[in-house]
This record gives sequence, structure tokens and C-alpha cells, in this order.
Amino acid sequence: MFKQTLLATVAVFVLWSVIDFLVHGVLLHSAYQETLHLWRPEDQMHALLMSAVTLFFGFTLIVTYGYYVVPKSLATGLGFGVVLGIGVGALTGLGSFAYMPIPLYLALAWCLVNFVKIALAGLIAGQLIKEPATEVGGSSF
Repeated sequence: MFKQTLLATVAVFVLWSVIDFLVHGVLLHSAYQETLHLWRPEDQMHALLMSAVTLFFGFTLIVTYGYYVVPKSLATGLGFGVVLGIGVGALTGLGSFAYMPIPLYLALAWCLVNFVKIALAGLIAGQLIKEPATEVGGSSF
């Protein structure tokens, strides 16, 4: 299952990186320009840290699916991704709106993009992770 986990993690990382570039770098660029006072200057941003966090979260999502979701299928992967995506989308979008002075449309965009990213990651997990779940503490991920 290690190869499946590695492949799925890389696929999720690449997909999320492309989506993040398109959404945050292109589609929401003007929204970030309007709220420039809220963000670090570009030369102070930690791109490597963000990539590491993205990779780690993708790995965590894939391992969680691999260990705890039964049966393994495209449908259960999608279901897993949709449920987790709703929660993470609400947390990152609406949760951020609760304590940051960002426009509501930006919060809703974060909610939607995180929902989509995690739902797609669930599809990837459902497609690529095929072995049955092992007991907690198993060594094969």
C-alpha cells in the first residue's frame, strides 16, 4: 500500500498546487490586492512552508482514507472527500471570516475552493487506494 499512498499523495499535491495557483494567483488576485493590508508582503511569505503543509495535509488525507474507509471505491472516496470538504471548507472559509476582516465573497471562495479540492482528493484516494484497511497501528502505509 506504500506505493499507492505515495502516488495518491503526489497526485493530490500536484492537483492542489495547480488549483491554488489558478484560484489564488489568478481568479482571486484582485481580491487579495483589495485587502493587501491583511497579508504579508510577497518577499516575507513562506512558499516552501505552504508547500510542505499542503503535502503533509494531502498525505494525512490519503492515509486516513487508506486506514479507515471501507469499502474502498470511487464512490466511498468521493463521499469521504465531500464530507471532509464541507467541514474543512467551512473551517477555512467561514471560520476565517469570523475573526479576519475579509470580505464575505473571499470567505465563500475559500470555502468553495477547499470543498472542491478535498472532494477531488477523495476521488483520487478512491481511485488509487485499493487495498483493504488495516488495523490501527499497522505498518503498511
